[in-house]
Amino acid sequence: MQFHGRMAQFIEARNQNITVLEGFAQFQNFNVAKNLSDKTIKHYDISFKLFTDFYDISKPCCSIVEPTVFEFIAWMRNTRKISDITLISYLRPIRAMLYYFMRQGFTSPFHISEPKATAKIKEPYTEYEMAILLKKPDLKKCTFAEYRTWVIVNYLFATGNREGTVSNIKIADVKFESRIIHLKKTKNRKEQIIPLSSNLEKILKEYLRYRKGGADDYLFCNTAGERLTESALRIGIRRYNQNRGVMKTSVHLFRHTFAKDWILTGGDPFSLQEALGHSTLEMTRKYVKMFNEDLKHVYEKHNPLDRFYEKSGKTRAQSKFKKGKFNKKSIS
Repeated sequence: MQFHGRMAQFIEARNQNITVLEGFAQFQNFNVAKNLSDKTIKHYDISFKLFTDFYDISKPCCSIVEPTVFEFIAWMRNTRKISDITLISYLRPIRAMLYYFMRQGFTSPFHISEPKATAKIKEPYTEYEMAILLKKPDLKKCTFAEYRTWVIVNYLFATGNREGTVSNIKIADVKFESRIIHLKKTKNRKEQIIPLSSNLEKILKEYLRYRKGGADDYLFCNTAGERLTESALRIGIRRYNQNRGVMKTSVHLFRHTFAKDWILTGGDPFSLQEALGHSTLEMTRKYVKMFNEDLKHVYEKHNPLDRFYEKSGKTRAQSKFKKGKFNKKSIS
């Protein structure tokens, strides 16, 4: 019993001496063991780098207390002028790190709340802007990069896929015979099968006659035939859009546009959740809320009662009541 007591005291003393830097290294090893994506691991590194600008990471983990988090939030907001939405994206990895410290006994437990932030609604591409972006370039005059980006714009509008998914699709993943696309790299790391629309099928078949390449090559490539990275995809979309006079240049905005069009044309949220690869309905609900004003006009246009009144001017029942054709028995 004395041995176990001394061992517990030794572990407790050792844990109290672990620095924030050492604790973060252990935390990242834990995340690698959990098989988190490289993108998530990198985001944790970036967030920790910001935290090191604020806090002395040579201090022991136990020096971090609840007011430290409040001070960090205030520092990001007031000193670094970071917007609330971005602030939360930096805070979440630090919160995950601190909860790891608490579980390991590196620091005393306390609750960490996210600050409230008003989400800014990003205006999707308008119908007019999409008409401009979907106008096919002259294949006799345009560069391969312009043509490829036009194909990508069509692909994004047809699928709502994220840029990370798009840049990792291989030619073999497009199954023309069964008219499906097999998405093997998604944000939640779950493979997904989506339908291949008839128009996108024609566009991709034509594109592959120019792109060529084997089954294991990436669908969208640079001029050297190598995989088009997410960064290169973003740059390509920005140039393409601006050259056509469209100042919105976000790749992710095509996903919003896909969702908006789906909702406004009567698509149900459950199917949208499946199409976008969301794990839960939470983000789908956000889209519905985001386009609430547009939905209001759709409801007004398609509401059965309003359409009936608009079509007939007044109901037959009203007409009969006016003429006295209803008796007490017929309305009882």
